[in-house]
Amino acid sequence: MTATMTISGAAFYEMLTSAANSLENNKEKINDLNVFPVPDGDTGTNMSLTIGSVHELKLPDESLSTCASKAADAVLRSARGNSGAILALFFRGFAKATKGKDEADVATVADAFTKGKEEAYKAVMNPAEGTILTVIRRCAEEAEAIKEQYEGKMNEFFEYLLGIAEETLDKTPEMLPVLKEAHVVDAGGCGFVTILRGMIS
Repeated sequence: MTATMTISGAAFYEMLTSAANSLENNKEKINDLNVFPVPDGDTGTNMSLTIGSVHELKLPDESLSTCASKAADAVLRSARGNSGAILALFFRGFAKATKGKDEADVATVADAFTKGKEEAYKAVMNPAEGTILTVIRRCAEEAEAIKEQYEGKMNEFFEYLLGIAEETLDKTPEMLPVLKEAHVVDAGGCGFVTILRGMIS
């Protein structure tokens, strides 16, 4: 893997497209996990429909700022269900943090995760621990904590955050009794992990 120091608009578009493909390929697995807040089995489908809207965008030559803004608008318009709304607001926060930037370095991406977290929490009046919001929050906290030691090492930075996301997802049954009773991890959290894996690939 070639070392990456910054993310351009073209790279971000490829990352989003890959994330959308990753969710589409794993949506049934995510649906099968869905028990919170009600066992309706559509979290994977909703998240896939939400981020899948990026396929309609043609942005390879845009700045990161423009790409992130247009992608956030598209995802927000396509948001389905609670998980989709949370995801859309996360990417709206990401776009706010990259406004006016042609590319993003590690510090900017860390700020984007923080702003994404802040926006995502606005989607839920009384957020419970052990959901997609917990996974997003832990990624944002760690991104801020380790950004300086990963400066210039974008690939390793995202790999580290993926590890944090996976670790947090594995702990969701201990935070939310309904998950523990059903012997599953949080479906929305699994969707966010799937998105990060797609973005990295």
